[in-house]
Amino acid sequence: MSEVKLAATARTEFGKGAARRIRRAHQIPAVLYGHGAEPLHITLPGHETMLALKHANALLSIELDGGSRLAIAKDVQRDPVKNLIEHVDLLVVTKGEKISVDVNVHVVGESAPGTIHVVETQALTLEAEATHLPEQVEVSIEGLEDGTQVRAGDLKLPAGSVYNGDPDEVILTISVPRASAEDEAEEAEEAESEAPAEES
Repeated sequence: MSEVKLAATARTEFGKGAARRIRRAHQIPAVLYGHGAEPLHITLPGHETMLALKHANALLSIELDGGSRLAIAKDVQRDPVKNLIEHVDLLVVTKGEKISVDVNVHVVGESAPGTIHVVETQALTLEAEATHLPEQVEVSIEGLEDGTQVRAGDLKLPAGSVYNGDPDEVILTISVPRASAEDEAEEAEEAESEAPAEES
């Protein structure tokens, strides 16, 4: 996705009380760091930031004091009950720079009839250019049969992305759901009780 502009203001108040006041004003406290610069405490617009961060690895253009800096969210703290964003750690990035990011695995297609898929690895750590970060890695399971394993080395990665992990890491498996031993015993008992009694 293209970069999202967020108008930020420098933050001079700190602590829990100040953070609560910022959130009550529908804004989000954040810190901007990286490239050897001193961490910069800022305030971001709540609604626009929330919309931007719905996209994984969104590239943000932080507009501050007449200038702008590119950044990505490295850590997003949320209220565990309301799921509202409470604080964001932003990492400054530059065009052409390669960085490591976690990218979610997204399954598409349908495996062979009667089978299910189990995702063993929910996300992969990829290296990609900071201004072209992938939102997800797509894995097609169309027509895959029972017993198939999709490994990291089998994946078609987004353009410009590199996976430096183990190519044999299992991403997902295809299997036929098997009834538990208890279910099978129960079915056998039912079949036996429904069978007509033999005539003497």
